[in-house]
Amino acid sequence: MSIPSSASVVIVGGGVSGCAIAWTLAQKGVKDIVVLEKDTLAHGSTGRCGAGVRMQWGAERNCQLAQFSIDFFERANDILGYERDIEFEQTGYLIVAANEKEAAQFKKNVALQNSLGIPSVYLTPEEAKDIVPHIDTSQFVAATFCPKDGHLNPFHTTEAYALAAERLGVTILKHTKVVGIEVENGKIEAVNTTQGRIATPIVVNAAGGWSKEIGAMAGIDIPIYVQRHQILVTEPLEPVLTPMVMGFSCNIYIQQVPHGSIMMGRSDDTEPFDLRVTSGWKFLEEMTRTCGTLLPYLRSAKIVRQWAGHYCMTEDAQPIYGPVPGVEGFYLALGFSGHGFMLAPATGQMISEMILGEPLTIDVSDLDIGRFERRELFFEYSVV
Repeated sequence: MSIPSSASVVIVGGGVSGCAIAWTLAQKGVKDIVVLEKDTLAHGSTGRCGAGVRMQWGAERNCQLAQFSIDFFERANDILGYERDIEFEQTGYLIVAANEKEAAQFKKNVALQNSLGIPSVYLTPEEAKDIVPHIDTSQFVAATFCPKDGHLNPFHTTEAYALAAERLGVTILKHTKVVGIEVENGKIEAVNTTQGRIATPIVVNAAGGWSKEIGAMAGIDIPIYVQRHQILVTEPLEPVLTPMVMGFSCNIYIQQVPHGSIMMGRSDDTEPFDLRVTSGWKFLEEMTRTCGTLLPYLRSAKIVRQWAGHYCMTEDAQPIYGPVPGVEGFYLALGFSGHGFMLAPATGQMISEMILGEPLTIDVSDLDIGRFERRELFFEYSVV
């Protein structure tokens, strides 16, 4: 496909966020949209994520963003006209509280979630064991559960958005790397790529782990950093784990995917802050120890492989949305801190509304890049 000489909007990044933004803009009638991806679609964080989606958050706005996205995922096959299946399974999240302080916060979280219409419940360890029979109840003091949380296929989801966007006239250019962004008199003028130049007044930076590099091309120092996160997966097992099991203090998430394998991950602040996607023995050892303590049944499961991807992190573990002061036409959709996949439908909606000057469905205007300089941060602690 030849590269167009101009576009109304250029979106940098062919992950789920970039494709969701492109489709949403096209759905609203915007023409001549171009998505640039330096590799294949979902090559970065999207294709390497755990693909879980949940509404159980401690911050109201995150609950609302997740609600919007899950409502979309429930109907996505039909909305996007996808002939295959994004494989959205709403088998729930069981989140365990490791101590009384965390349990007290969970009670507040559930009250908030219920006030927003999220059907989460607070559970005793014994009630949690009714949902996950193999869990060791001595490892936690309480739990919460939401049956509408779940997981889906990140590759099918991205493809569904991309195909729907292309049917609406969006041009998606794969294996096309951005090498420069032209800014004149404080305004976006063009994007230079390995395939040629595209004149445009609007650029959306949705490049995930490479977002800081893209920002620098426009003269912007984006306050984010990239951290390696790893996941391992076992051999397929008989069904033993219906919901996703997660623990913030336990630092773990575990789920059984449709074909039977158990997939699990955890955070580690000593992980490299760079773009490497190699795997390490330290993660393997700590992950199996943590998992085997909470779910002893899995101690004998054989590990098939492990892989790594990027968390594009911000100081408060919240995304950066919206325009950049001083560079007219430059928009950010990045810094999701491990939650970009689950928020993709909301991201598409919010960024499209900002570009078109429409009222925001959910007010994310204070999740702008300026909040770091203002020191108006919004910390979310319900993360792994």
